[in-house]
Amino acid sequence: MKRLLQYSFFFSLLIANFLLSCNNGNPGKENITDKATKTAEGKTSYRKPGTENSDTLTIPPPSAVFFMPDSVQLGKIKSALDTLHYENDTHDCFYQMRNARNVLKEYWPQIRIVETSEARYLYFVDQSKQGVLIDLNSRNDMCGIYLFSKEKDPLFIDMMNIDTQLSLYFSK
Repeated sequence: MKRLLQYSFFFSLLIANFLLSCNNGNPGKENITDKATKTAEGKTSYRKPGTENSDTLTIPPPSAVFFMPDSVQLGKIKSALDTLHYENDTHDCFYQMRNARNVLKEYWPQIRIVETSEARYLYFVDQSKQGVLIDLNSRNDMCGIYLFSKEKDPLFIDMMNIDTQLSLYFSK
């Protein structure tokens, strides 16, 4: 019970910190760009710039595909966001992806880890050899993970729930 209270307190502090950081924008950057806008709550939102690459990465099953922006996209994102939001987003991507890699390596070693920051298209080759093509420019996420099994269509997952989503997706 004491452990549950500690987790509840820590989680409450984490939520409060997140809410406070979302409302403390940098007043010197009101003209962010046409890619970033202020929402009614004062949060900064932006449309992820597309990559100019046209590379296609072919993915065999079973795989977990980690995608990140290329260096040009990263530069555009950095110029579109104030420093706090940019650092928060890159921090989140780094630690969530690191955690996901660790979970995969420890509990799902049979799943191939594929990483890309250069490919625009992901081509998932299923057992019928028809495949599924995903354009990463259509995703507004700075980073993320797709799971792919030969029996199922690729699935974009929430990295925060990697343990649960791996079990649900890869279970027969």
